[in-house]
Amino acid sequence: MARLLLVRHGQASFGADDYDALSGLGGEQARVLGKSLADRGIRPSLVLRGSLRRHEQTVAGLLEGLGDDVPVSVDDGWDEFDFQRVVELHEPDYRERMGSARAFQELFEAATGRWCSGEYDGEYAESFPAFRSRVGGALERTGELLKERREVVVVSSGGPIALVASLLTAGAEAGPVTMATMWTALNRVVVNTGVTKLVSGRSGLWLSTYNEHTHLEADPRLLTYR
Repeated sequence: MARLLLVRHGQASFGADDYDALSGLGGEQARVLGKSLADRGIRPSLVLRGSLRRHEQTVAGLLEGLGDDVPVSVDDGWDEFDFQRVVELHEPDYRERMGSARAFQELFEAATGRWCSGEYDGEYAESFPAFRSRVGGALERTGELLKERREVVVVSSGGPIALVASLLTAGAEAGPVTMATMWTALNRVVVNTGVTKLVSGRSGLWLSTYNEHTHLEADPRLLTYR
Protein backbone atom coordinates (compact mmCIF):
# COMPACT_ATOMS: atom_id res chain seq x y z
CA MET A 1 0.00 0.00 0.00
CA ALA A 2 1.43 3.40 -1.00
CA ARG A 3 1.96 5.99 1.73
CA LEU A 4 1.97 9.79 1.60
CA LEU A 5 3.30 11.79 4.55
CA LEU A 6 2.30 15.44 4.79
CA VAL A 7 4.73 17.41 6.97
CA ARG A 8 4.16 20.91 8.25
CA HIS A 9 7.27 23.09 8.08
CA GLY A 10 9.40 23.76 11.14
CA GLN A 11 8.87 26.83 13.29
CA ALA A 12 9.10 30.00 11.21
CA SER A 13 10.25 33.42 12.43
CA PHE A 14 7.04 34.67 14.01
CA GLY A 15 7.24 38.37 14.85
CA ALA A 16 10.35 38.97 12.73
CA ASP A 17 10.49 41.15 9.62
CA ASP A 18 10.74 38.02 7.49
CA TYR A 19 8.36 35.32 8.70
CA ASP A 20 9.29 33.00 5.80
CA ALA A 21 12.50 31.66 7.31
CA LEU A 22 12.95 28.95 9.90
CA SER A 23 13.99 29.87 13.39
CA GLY A 24 16.90 27.97 14.88
CA LEU A 25 14.36 25.79 16.66
CA GLY A 26 12.56 25.17 13.38
CA GLY A 27 15.70 23.79 11.82
CA GLU A 28 16.21 21.54 14.82
CA GLN A 29 12.63 20.25 14.57
CA ALA A 30 13.21 19.31 10.93
CA ARG A 31 16.41 17.42 11.71
CA VAL A 32 14.74 15.59 14.61
CA LEU A 33 11.91 14.53 12.31
CA GLY A 34 14.34 13.29 9.67
CA LYS A 35 16.22 11.19 12.22
CA SER A 36 12.92 9.82 13.55
CA LEU A 37 11.90 8.73 10.06
CA ALA A 38 15.28 7.07 9.52
CA ASP A 39 15.06 5.25 12.86
CA ARG A 40 11.64 3.91 11.82
CA GLY A 41 12.99 2.70 8.47
CA ILE A 42 11.01 5.24 6.43
CA ARG A 43 12.91 6.05 3.24
CA PRO A 44 10.84 8.17 0.85
CA SER A 45 11.50 7.84 -2.86
CA LEU A 46 10.55 11.49 -3.36
CA VAL A 47 10.23 14.64 -1.28
CA LEU A 48 7.81 17.18 -2.67
CA ARG A 49 7.66 20.70 -1.22
CA GLY A 50 5.89 23.98 -1.61
CA SER A 51 7.80 26.91 -3.03
CA LEU A 52 8.20 28.94 0.18
CA ARG A 53 11.57 29.37 1.88
CA ARG A 54 10.36 27.75 5.09
CA HIS A 55 9.44 24.68 3.06
CA GLU A 56 12.86 24.57 1.40
CA GLN A 57 14.69 24.96 4.71
CA THR A 58 12.55 22.30 6.37
CA VAL A 59 13.40 19.86 3.58
CA ALA A 60 17.10 20.61 4.06
CA GLY A 61 16.90 19.84 7.76
CA LEU A 62 14.75 16.76 7.21
CA LEU A 63 17.20 15.29 4.70
CA GLU A 64 20.11 16.06 7.02
CA GLY A 65 18.41 14.14 9.81
CA LEU A 66 17.37 11.36 7.46
CA GLY A 67 20.96 10.96 6.27
CA ASP A 68 19.86 10.11 2.78
CA ASP A 69 19.94 11.74 -0.64
CA VAL A 70 16.33 11.84 -1.83
CA PRO A 71 15.08 13.57 -5.01
CA VAL A 72 13.22 16.81 -4.26
CA SER A 73 10.56 18.44 -6.44
CA VAL A 74 8.58 21.66 -6.03
CA ASP A 75 4.82 22.13 -6.44
CA ASP A 76 3.54 25.57 -5.43
CA GLY A 77 0.06 24.12 -5.09
CA TRP A 78 1.26 23.10 -1.62
CA ASP A 79 1.98 26.71 -0.60
CA GLU A 80 0.21 28.32 2.33
CA PHE A 81 -2.49 30.91 1.70
CA ASP A 82 -1.39 34.52 2.20
CA PHE A 83 -2.39 34.65 5.85
CA GLN A 84 -0.76 38.04 6.43
CA ARG A 85 -2.95 39.60 3.73
CA VAL A 86 -6.01 37.82 5.10
CA VAL A 87 -5.31 39.31 8.53
CA GLU A 88 -4.61 42.76 7.05
CA LEU A 89 -7.98 42.84 5.31
CA HIS A 90 -9.64 42.11 8.64
CA GLU A 91 -7.44 44.41 10.75
CA PRO A 92 -5.30 46.77 8.60
CA ASP A 93 -3.04 47.95 11.44
CA TYR A 94 -2.64 44.58 13.13
CA ARG A 95 1.17 44.78 13.13
CA GLU A 96 1.10 47.88 15.34
CA ARG A 97 -1.46 46.33 17.68
CA MET A 98 -0.12 42.79 17.80
CA GLY A 99 0.94 41.70 21.26
CA SER A 100 1.30 38.11 22.41
CA ALA A 101 1.10 34.98 20.29
CA ARG A 102 -2.27 34.27 21.96
CA ALA A 103 -3.59 37.68 20.90
CA PHE A 104 -2.42 37.05 17.34
CA GLN A 105 -4.09 33.64 17.32
CA GLU A 106 -7.42 35.22 18.28
CA LEU A 107 -7.00 37.81 15.54
CA PHE A 108 -5.96 35.12 13.05
CA GLU A 109 -9.06 33.04 13.73
CA ALA A 110 -11.33 36.06 13.36
CA ALA A 111 -9.62 37.00 10.09
CA THR A 112 -9.77 33.49 8.62
CA GLY A 113 -13.39 33.23 9.72
CA ARG A 114 -14.11 36.28 7.57
CA TRP A 115 -12.11 34.75 4.71
CA CYS A 116 -14.01 31.46 4.92
CA SER A 117 -17.46 33.04 5.23
CA GLY A 118 -17.95 33.50 1.49
CA GLU A 119 -19.29 37.02 2.03
CA TYR A 120 -16.11 38.84 1.00
CA ASP A 121 -14.55 36.58 -1.65
CA GLY A 122 -14.06 39.45 -4.09
CA GLU A 123 -11.69 41.22 -1.68
CA TYR A 124 -9.09 38.46 -1.68
CA ALA A 125 -6.52 37.63 -4.34
CA GLU A 126 -7.20 34.00 -3.39
CA SER A 127 -10.58 33.28 -1.83
CA PHE A 128 -11.14 30.26 0.39
CA PRO A 129 -12.89 28.37 -2.46
CA ALA A 130 -9.91 29.13 -4.71
CA PHE A 131 -7.54 27.89 -2.01
CA ARG A 132 -9.61 24.72 -1.69
CA SER A 133 -9.38 24.19 -5.44
CA ARG A 134 -5.62 24.82 -5.56
CA VAL A 135 -4.81 22.42 -2.74
CA GLY A 136 -7.20 19.82 -4.16
CA GLY A 137 -5.28 20.03 -7.43
CA ALA A 138 -1.95 19.58 -5.64
CA LEU A 139 -3.33 16.54 -3.84
CA GLU A 140 -4.53 15.04 -7.11
CA ARG A 141 -1.14 15.55 -8.79
CA THR A 142 0.66 14.07 -5.80
CA GLY A 143 -1.68 11.09 -5.79
CA GLU A 144 -0.63 10.36 -9.36
CA LEU A 145 3.06 10.54 -8.37
CA LEU A 146 2.36 8.19 -5.49
CA LYS A 147 1.25 5.44 -7.87
CA GLU A 148 4.82 5.21 -9.12
CA ARG A 149 6.84 6.43 -6.14
CA ARG A 150 4.90 4.53 -3.41
CA GLU A 151 6.48 6.46 -0.50
CA VAL A 152 6.33 10.26 -0.78
CA VAL A 153 6.88 13.04 1.75
CA VAL A 154 5.29 16.43 1.14
CA VAL A 155 6.57 19.45 3.09
CA SER A 156 3.86 22.08 3.20
CA SER A 157 2.07 24.33 5.70
CA GLY A 158 -0.70 24.01 8.25
CA GLY A 159 -3.44 25.43 6.05
CA PRO A 160 -3.06 23.02 3.11
CA ILE A 161 -2.56 20.01 5.39
CA ALA A 162 -5.67 20.84 7.43
CA LEU A 163 -7.60 21.30 4.20
CA VAL A 164 -6.54 17.89 2.86
CA ALA A 165 -7.61 16.27 6.13
CA SER A 166 -10.96 18.10 5.88
CA LEU A 167 -11.50 17.02 2.28
CA LEU A 168 -10.75 13.39 3.04
CA THR A 169 -12.88 13.37 6.20
CA ALA A 170 -15.91 15.38 5.10
CA GLY A 171 -15.71 14.45 1.42
CA ALA A 172 -15.17 16.61 -1.64
CA GLU A 173 -18.89 17.31 -1.88
CA ALA A 174 -19.11 18.84 1.61
CA GLY A 175 -20.71 22.27 1.69
CA PRO A 176 -18.72 25.44 2.33
CA VAL A 177 -19.89 25.85 5.92
CA THR A 178 -18.97 22.29 6.87
CA MET A 179 -15.61 22.55 5.15
CA ALA A 180 -14.74 25.90 6.71
CA THR A 181 -15.72 24.73 10.20
CA MET A 182 -13.69 21.53 9.96
CA TRP A 183 -10.70 23.28 8.41
CA THR A 184 -10.67 25.93 11.15
CA ALA A 185 -10.66 23.30 13.90
CA LEU A 186 -7.92 21.22 12.31
CA ASN A 187 -5.74 24.19 11.36
CA ARG A 188 -5.81 25.38 14.96
CA VAL A 189 -3.97 22.35 16.33
CA VAL A 190 -1.39 21.41 13.69
CA VAL A 191 2.15 21.55 15.10
CA ASN A 192 5.44 22.39 13.45
CA THR A 193 6.80 19.25 11.73
CA GLY A 194 3.61 17.37 12.62
CA VAL A 195 3.07 14.43 10.26
CA THR A 196 -0.24 13.54 8.62
CA LYS A 197 -0.33 10.11 6.99
CA LEU A 198 -2.44 9.25 3.95
CA VAL A 199 -2.56 5.79 2.43
CA SER A 200 -3.60 4.84 -1.06
CA GLY A 201 -5.81 1.87 -1.81
CA ARG A 202 -8.25 0.79 -4.48
CA SER A 203 -10.67 3.56 -3.50
CA GLY A 204 -7.99 6.27 -3.63
CA LEU A 205 -6.39 8.25 -0.83
CA TRP A 206 -7.70 8.14 2.71
CA LEU A 207 -6.64 9.69 5.98
CA SER A 208 -4.81 7.36 8.37
CA THR A 209 -3.41 9.71 11.04
CA TYR A 210 -3.41 13.47 11.55
CA ASN A 211 -0.73 15.71 13.07
CA GLU A 212 1.37 12.94 14.64
CA HIS A 213 4.31 14.44 16.53
CA THR A 214 5.78 11.82 18.85
CA HIS A 215 9.23 12.75 17.54
CA LEU A 216 8.91 16.02 19.50
CA GLU A 217 7.57 14.70 22.78
CA ALA A 218 10.90 13.80 24.39
CA ASP A 219 11.78 17.52 24.45
CA PRO A 220 8.83 19.84 25.24
CA ARG A 221 10.90 22.76 23.93
CA LEU A 222 10.40 21.41 20.41
CA LEU A 223 6.60 21.47 20.51
CA THR A 224 5.42 24.69 18.80
CA TYR A 225 2.36 25.78 16.86
CA ARG A 226 3.58 28.87 15.01
